[in-house]
Amino acid sequence: MYQSILVPVDGSPHAEKALALGAQLARASSAILHLMTVAEFPPDNIGLFTGGTAEPFDEKAREKLAAGLKETAHENIAKAREAVDLEGIEVREVVCQGRPAELILKEAGKLGVDVIVMGSRGISDVRGMVFGSVSHKVSHAADCSVITVT
Repeated sequence: MYQSILVPVDGSPHAEKALALGAQLARASSAILHLMTVAEFPPDNIGLFTGGTAEPFDEKAREKLAAGLKETAHENIAKAREAVDLEGIEVREVVCQGRPAELILKEAGKLGVDVIVMGSRGISDVRGMVFGSVSHKVSHAADCSVITVT
């Protein structure tokens, strides 16, 4: 059925459900499961990020924030691994930083996956309502099948 499955996770309950389904599909077809998370870039303006006034911040502060976002991404992978039984499945991890939809599509193409299994709503629901959800963007632009889990 499938040889390669990509499951992006972000720490949300929907992502855990997607991983559970991805694991079932991988186990049933002996597919490789690519577990991916994306740390977004820190904003250009820390004041707006924290809900305050527009205050620029220096490169050192930006790098510190970026490192924190990457650490959270690694924690999301660990949390996902703990939440779902992945025993007997070949799992490969991908952690990158940038725009989630863009990077998910790029990674899916690079890996040549048969299907992307992802949650319908992530941890940034409000932002998704304003700018469009990651799952919506991926499902409309992917070259492979996309299964969206609610």
